[in-house]
Amino acid sequence: MFNNNVVLARDSGTGGEVILTGRGLGFQTKPGRQVDPAAVVRTFVPEDGRSPDSLGAMVASIPPEILTLADESLDAGRTEMDIRRSTVLTIALADHLSFAIKRLQDGIDFEYPLEAEVSHLYPDELRAARRILSHVNTTLDTPLADGEAVSIAMHLVNAGFASGDLSFTYQMTGVFAQLFDVLEQATSRPIDRETVNSARFITHLRYFFVRAASGKQLDEGASKLTSAIRDSYPEAYATALKLQSVLELRLGDALTDDEATYLTLHVARLMDENRS
Repeated sequence: MFNNNVVLARDSGTGGEVILTGRGLGFQTKPGRQVDPAAVVRTFVPEDGRSPDSLGAMVASIPPEILTLADESLDAGRTEMDIRRSTVLTIALADHLSFAIKRLQDGIDFEYPLEAEVSHLYPDELRAARRILSHVNTTLDTPLADGEAVSIAMHLVNAGFASGDLSFTYQMTGVFAQLFDVLEQATSRPIDRETVNSARFITHLRYFFVRAASGKQLDEGASKLTSAIRDSYPEAYATALKLQSVLELRLGDALTDDEATYLTLHVARLMDENRS
């Protein structure tokens, strides 16, 4: 059980582990006890070898109403294109919306400098993302900025990639392990791979691999953001440079400054978490 509304369960049909959500679903529930099916609002099935514990922890960190909103908004987006629905996409979108709404409430302005590129490369996804954003904004007192559609479009793009070539997955898995080793050497402490921030870091890397493989790394010259990140997180930036060297060596291609910047943000999250 992750909290009163999110529990880890075993599907009686397939025998596999699933994450169930529902208001009060886990209240006074003990391991091994059967869950009332009528109380289950949503079922998430771990995909692509994802850890059920890690996925469940991320679901538990997202307000239930945002998970519902992500589901509803993806349905709205399907009027523009055939969205490849998945557990990963739903949770990734919900996590993004939750963070975006919190930023808005905290008065933090965040710019996405990729609209021209996304509009050119992924017009269908951007149209669907704008429809998704429009639906989301109908539920909010203060609407999210139009630029959020760019990030939502990127989630749709990444969800659309599917490969039967396991060598790609094996390569990613090996690189992930190597990057975590470098992080642990930098912090002189073990890093829990099952935390929410570790899951976000891995998701970012999976998306990066997709971009790198298709020759579409983030590269819009976000120099102001890059300078601010370097100044604010010098230790994380120094560690990110080590990770960058590993990625460039394994991929045989240089990372753009924008990719290095977003990598630094995730490293900073992990390092802060590891100290607490």
